[in-house]
Amino acid sequence: MSPATPVPHAVTSADAIVVGAGLAGLVATAELVDAGKRVLLVDQEPAASLGGQAWWSFGGLFLVDTPEQRRMGIKDSLELARQDWFASAGFDRTEDYWPTRWAEAYLNFAAGEKRAWLKERGVGFFPVVGWAERGGYTALAHGNSVPRFHIVWGTGPAILEPFITRVREGVRAGLVTALHRHRVDELLLEGGTSTGGSTVVGVRGTVLEASTAARGQASGREAAGEFELRASAVIVTSGGIGGNHDLVRAQWPARLGPAPTNMLSGVPASVDGRMIAISEAAGARLINGDRMWHYTEGIVNHDPVWPRHGIRILPGPSSLWLDATGTRLPAPLFPGFDTLGTMEYLLKTGYEHSWFVLTQKIIEKEFALSGSEQNPDLTGKDLRLLAKRVTPGAPGPVEAFKSKGEDFVVADSLRALIAGMQQRSPEVQINAAQVEREVLARDRELDNDFSKDAQITAIRQARHYRGDRLIRVASPHKLLDRANGPLIAVKLHLLTRKSLGGIETDLSARALGADGNPVPGLYAAGEAAGFGGGGVHGYRSLEGTFLGGCLFTGRTAGRAVAAAL
Repeated sequence: MSPATPVPHAVTSADAIVVGAGLAGLVATAELVDAGKRVLLVDQEPAASLGGQAWWSFGGLFLVDTPEQRRMGIKDSLELARQDWFASAGFDRTEDYWPTRWAEAYLNFAAGEKRAWLKERGVGFFPVVGWAERGGYTALAHGNSVPRFHIVWGTGPAILEPFITRVREGVRAGLVTALHRHRVDELLLEGGTSTGGSTVVGVRGTVLEASTAARGQASGREAAGEFELRASAVIVTSGGIGGNHDLVRAQWPARLGPAPTNMLSGVPASVDGRMIAISEAAGARLINGDRMWHYTEGIVNHDPVWPRHGIRILPGPSSLWLDATGTRLPAPLFPGFDTLGTMEYLLKTGYEHSWFVLTQKIIEKEFALSGSEQNPDLTGKDLRLLAKRVTPGAPGPVEAFKSKGEDFVVADSLRALIAGMQQRSPEVQINAAQVEREVLARDRELDNDFSKDAQITAIRQARHYRGDRLIRVASPHKLLDRANGPLIAVKLHLLTRKSLGGIETDLSARALGADGNPVPGLYAAGEAAGFGGGGVHGYRSLEGTFLGGCLFTGRTAGRAVAAAL
């Protein structure tokens, strides 16, 4: 998938240097190619990992008032999306000036040209729109009021494809030189006076030894030489910190409870945060580092690619959620409703894992796994395989985790299920009597078509949406009804994923310094810039907004640099 074989030192200057060959970097490079500019695309990983985290993604995009929504009977609008975004973001800091402006710009993009811009590049969408981060509070609190999670037909690789193609065209035209296994260690600075700061004029770093590591695998950091590259502008698109657990803990916010001791990684180890600190050393201001987005529904990958590789369950709303001791989580902390609210609650219990209790009927209808590799039907655009999602039986990857995953317990009775749960968490005493009370009490609520149980009500309400009823939400049923069995329990772990803060940028993606002025020659995009401005999401995400943030900020940075040259 490489645009070109690395040619160390053959080309040492260009109009622009892009540091990081993930989605934001590829989009920025493609925009520069469109403008006829010469680009050095620099990345520490081998060519096999071109595209970065985006390749592994499920391919969900936040879009507003689309044909897909309207066909599913969803009434959305820019005003409703803005209401949801700002209610979730909770902007409350002086540092939120630029993030707030980026949020407005991104919402206009998502409700405007985003879909058409992608369609022009051959990106298509699955017809059923997903409903992520449902909230469950009030209209002016966190959550999506309507389904907005548009799944790209072909998942992450399909999002990358048009931009990789354009970069390859740039290589053939002599405009792009791709330098894999080039790790940037320093941004080059020149000038600087009493009235102005230094200008970023290039990068210096280490040429790493060639690696045959497959996509996502650890590629080694042995040095094979040094390099120095110069350009009129440097765009940092190097991603966040999710693969560096020490850095995640160092920036962990007290409001979410104590920093976790044990976490799974939802991103490769190469997502290490190095370039963010290097940008700060060159004068860029970092903001909102304590804002981050991790998941509570992680499971250990039975076939790992990178260290501590975890996969996130994308759950429907029906599983019974218990803490480590067997106590049910309070409303509205149901599966898929409030990611960070659930994380905060669980960490304050003093334990770092929790449990789903469900049935075979629920796992067949409601369990999806995040990741392009876990969804071969969508990724491979395989209609025959896709059709199996509406037939009996769970998707193949889900069944594989059920049979091979160390976090799954399958049993024919509740007593046997609890015993299996206890075996998988010997360090915590599960209150078996409490688990039994929770399950029996929940099941009694199914005797009528109405209920005081907020989760049962939410399940019934969800099925009013055609997409949920069709492929996402199981019909309400008793967990202990053997016709719906067997019973299943899943041990859930904390899973690192995204940085919500980063390099502060203005609306031209120019990196800003401590004085609020642009650092000459330095731009930032993607996760390194908090997906816009140093934190476009504020405290919480509405989901489907990370890939979109890379698209929007990468496009903005590429166009801004091209215009400035």
